[in-house]
Amino acid sequence: QVQLVESGGGLVQPGGSLRLSCKASTSIFSIYNMGWYRQAPGKQRELVARITSGGSTNYADSVKGRFTISRDNAKNTVTLQMNSLKPEDTAVYSCNAFRPLNNYWGQGTQVTVSS
Repeated sequence: QVQLVESGGGLVQPGGSLRLSCKASTSIFSIYNMGWYRQAPGKQRELVARITSGGSTNYADSVKGRFTISRDNAKNTVTLQMNSLKPEDTAVYSCNAFRPLNNYWGQGTQVTVSS
């Protein structure tokens, strides 16, 4: 069982930045593909960004050029740097760790973009 703990959410004004972190409780973090998802009220959960065990990344079109996902295998941490935030980025952001036959979720952290 892998536990994922997110941090870094909060309230920010439009155009501002936030940095989300997710720490995993596993000694084999490096073999997991990691992702950030978000769910806004009344909407389905959507993929925001993903980074594979090999370091390849992909992003939702809505966040390309604004968000950056990275990982530090030595610290068992995946980070989502969010810049130029918009009100439509408001959502609960959740960390995900996945590999064949294993899929784990964090509890989520609220991000609110509002003036």
